[in-house]
Amino acid sequence: MANVDVSVVVPVYNSEATLRALADRTFAVLDARGLRGEMVFVEDGGADGSWDVLRAIRDERPGRVTIVQLMRNYGQHNALMCGFRRARGDVVVTMDDDLQNPPEEIPKLLDALRTRDLDLVYGLYESKRHASWRNAGSRLVNVFYRAVFGNDVTVASFRAMRRPLLEAILEYDLNYTFVDGLLAWNTRRIGQTPVAHEPRREGRSGYDVRKLLVLALNLFTNFSLVPLQVVSACGLLVSAVGFALALYYLGCALASEIVVPGYASTIIAILMIGGTQLLGLGIIGEYLGRLHLNVNRKPQYRVREESGGDAGAGPVGRSVRLDRGHATDARAHAATTERSHVD
Repeated sequence: MANVDVSVVVPVYNSEATLRALADRTFAVLDARGLRGEMVFVEDGGADGSWDVLRAIRDERPGRVTIVQLMRNYGQHNALMCGFRRARGDVVVTMDDDLQNPPEEIPKLLDALRTRDLDLVYGLYESKRHASWRNAGSRLVNVFYRAVFGNDVTVASFRAMRRPLLEAILEYDLNYTFVDGLLAWNTRRIGQTPVAHEPRREGRSGYDVRKLLVLALNLFTNFSLVPLQVVSACGLLVSAVGFALALYYLGCALASEIVVPGYASTIIAILMIGGTQLLGLGIIGEYLGRLHLNVNRKPQYRVREESGGDAGAGPVGRSVRLDRGHATDARAHAATTERSHVD
């Protein structure tokens, strides 16, 4: 199956109960629209029987399913980058493994991508079915995203993108990956379309408060200098206050009105200045640490095992009609070997 219209990339983490239904429903949707589709599953170091289920799914659909097992848990966004490097479709769709993103909603993303001349479409959940803390964390990430990139969209794990955009973000090899930031860096043609969001029926979310905070931190430190600018502003403010106090005491001394101060003002000044310095050092250290890891080539992920699909075929560049699924060759690309990477 060398020519693929749509690739569906799914990071997998402890979701053995939903994988078979996810594959069946996804292929049913793609086949009903006459699209040549494939699925790429990346098992991200879970502890259940997901890998065995994925091998069975691969065997049932030769050439249409690629499965990859990572050596440990690297996180959803790194797993996505792994899947992207194996996707062959003209359009790539990403979705969760828990069936909260109904596969039947995929055509809405494809139609929006085609009719609105977009490079990237997010599914805008009509009613989000996550726990309250998860919704709050997602809102925080979206607030940061809009502040950094100025895009008035709500990012989500249910998205569809064109191949040129996908190939653009594959040039980045970051240790702390935030996929939506990479996408926003490379295009302004981003939209969203309403989609359904189902309640979780099996298992529990792989995200917790800590992971959402790390995601927000990745967004800021990878794509923005705002934290450093905030520290600089705080330093300037503290310096201005200190300078003003110095002028005040100098004036009092010249007027012979100086009094012996207590310890309170001294302690407050020391704490303010010391706290600001420590905060600044911490933020600078975070940037330097990430730079150090990138320079020393800490891997995005390591692959333990992979199989399925059409190994080594590489992407084929074609224009595709997403409404009926009949692709026409726009240019003949020789099959390209996947560029060397960490795995």
